[in-house]
Amino acid sequence: MTSLVVVDDQASIREALAVMLDLADGIDVIGTATNGEEAIAVVAEHGPDVVLMDLNMPVLGGVEATERIRATHPGVQVLVLTTFEDDESILAALRAGASGYLTKEADRAKIEQAVRAAGSGQSVLAPEVQQRLLALATREPRRAREEFGFTAREREILGLIGEGLRNPEIAARLVISEATVKTHINNLFAKADFHSRADAVRYALDTAR
Repeated sequence: MTSLVVVDDQASIREALAVMLDLADGIDVIGTATNGEEAIAVVAEHGPDVVLMDLNMPVLGGVEATERIRATHPGVQVLVLTTFEDDESILAALRAGASGYLTKEADRAKIEQAVRAAGSGQSVLAPEVQQRLLALATREPRRAREEFGFTAREREILGLIGEGLRNPEIAARLVISEATVKTHINNLFAKADFHSRADAVRYALDTAR
């Protein structure tokens, strides 16, 4: 039996997933949470095998919640279920320690199968996610950070972008205003010719190796 916690800020989705998965053979839903902070508390209280984690939530998002859960409860597997399938979200979640990544286009059978697989320690990626990762793996890595003339603060912010943090979270981490964060990001985007935040995430991950 795989014990499961369902995390989603939308009540209708959270409740539907909880009911659906609790009825599935071999899955026992032992808790739910509406955001990342609640998820951390529920995991600490109940110790599930798997957490089914949304990404974009108030209070604390799924990426940082995943990272904190994996750091304090390494035996708990996190399976992401989200509407987002962009490079930035996928890389940030996997780097945070998620063992699987599905989009909400997945049907009931696929979600159930993924939960059971995660409970057994297996990694499960939606086909569209696998395609994106393959595309990323075949792209040429960018030049080293220093070649672009980044300042120390820009390198620091780039690293936080690579960890999946959004602008408000970066501002809070560095104790600076969100406007200042945006200015630094605009500067490093111009220096490195990034066209999207996903470019910055890929670059940060490439140069962190």
